[in-house]
Amino acid sequence: MARLKFYTDEHISKAVVKGLRARGVDIVSCVDVGNRTASDAEHLNYAEGENRVVVTYDNDFLKLHEAGHPHGGIAFSHRPLSIGEMIGILLLMHEVFEDVDMRGKVEFIP
Repeated sequence: MARLKFYTDEHISKAVVKGLRARGVDIVSCVDVGNRTASDAEHLNYAEGENRVVVTYDNDFLKLHEAGHPHGGIAFSHRPLSIGEMIGILLLMHEVFEDVDMRGKVEFIP
């Protein structure tokens, strides 16, 4: 079992990534790894292969989850959050969950 690692899609602010990295969290954005134009399924595949939780506002990821597409976890919010809110919630998830806790699951962010 290991700590959560995160992967953000293009909708998540670079400031969130930077803020979490400054706090020692292993996080990459789709831009960091050359996946900015990837499909949602490709994002999930990449993140699963790297044991990362996808962080997103895009409900198409929920549709893929419901269809049974395998993934390492999805952290989903229905609405854009402030940078501070997102950092705080992801820090809490990082402290509370291990990678096996999130595999194949969705954590809804308020």
